[in-house]
Amino acid sequence: MDMDMDMDTDMEPEVRRGHEGLGYEGEPLGQCLASYMDQGSTESHRYYLARRTVLEMLKDRGFMVPPSEINLSLEDFRAIHGSSPDTDRLKFSATHMEDPSKRMLVIFSAPTMVKVNTIRGIAAQIVNRDTLSGLILVLQNHITSQAMKAVELLSFNVEIFQITDLLVNITKHVLKPKHRVLTDQEKHELLKKYSIEENQLPRLLKKDAIARYYALKKGQVVKVTYSDEITESHVTYRCVW
Repeated sequence: MDMDMDMDTDMEPEVRRGHEGLGYEGEPLGQCLASYMDQGSTESHRYYLARRTVLEMLKDRGFMVPPSEINLSLEDFRAIHGSSPDTDRLKFSATHMEDPSKRMLVIFSAPTMVKVNTIRGIAAQIVNRDTLSGLILVLQNHITSQAMKAVELLSFNVEIFQITDLLVNITKHVLKPKHRVLTDQEKHELLKKYSIEENQLPRLLKKDAIARYYALKKGQVVKVTYSDEITESHVTYRCVW
């Protein structure tokens, strides 16, 4: 019995050190490792990641997005929006670089289920609808079928993304091949070079994640470059359907 009590006494300080954030055998965590420990809320982190992906997505579509917005740190984001960001304050718009008449609005919906009244409320917030070419709506919950019908009645195009689909920019994933959208001229030259019609190219569905990222339309052609450290890189083309 005495031996058991001595063992408990010896172990107790080690348990305390573990609770104080020390590492293996009571050694302090290194500064490098500690820097990866996020002490903030998961909610704010999700908003931060999704917002950054949307900004990168708009930039890749040719919209004007300040680098300072994309490069905003998580710490600075939390300093601005807090640990529980107000979705109304996350709303922003961007203008196309080549066509200033094209304006895209981005709205983050609240975590609750999206119903018809939610869509009506969002529509009521939008000013200067005549200059709006599209809306990106980021959801965190299910959207009802009636709400979807209300979306379809809006006078501008609406793209719906779940926030979980925006936590990572898929175009930056190491395993994802590089995609580049061809211009109309490049598409014409490609089809002429190989003496083919666009429907003879491999297909890329409009609901594909890449097609949605670039907001591709039917008939557009994408150049896909596969790179590998072992095998040589190769190129293929896919047409959106």
